[in-house]
Amino acid sequence: MYTGFVTGSVVATIKDENLKGIPLLTVRLIENGRPKGIIVAADSTRQAGIGDHVYMIGSKEAAKMFRQELTPVDAAIVGFIDKYNELL
Repeated sequence: MYTGFVTGSVVATIKDENLKGIPLLTVRLIENGRPKGIIVAADSTRQAGIGDHVYMIGSKEAAKMFRQELTPVDAAIVGFIDKYNELL
């Protein structure tokens, strides 16, 4: 599971058929309370927006979130984080 916050969206003129209607968002990862790299994640909630703290799953579990065969995603947003605290 990954955590991060949404920083923007991706516009694709041509998408795989299984991704039509699914927003692609850029997410700044958070590791050990510090911002890290940016990834593109498919929004399975279809409600995430810029500034939202979210958690994501990766690998084949991300592709299974959409209940379609061969959905080409490596990361999927699956929920929101209301409050983020981390003890270092």
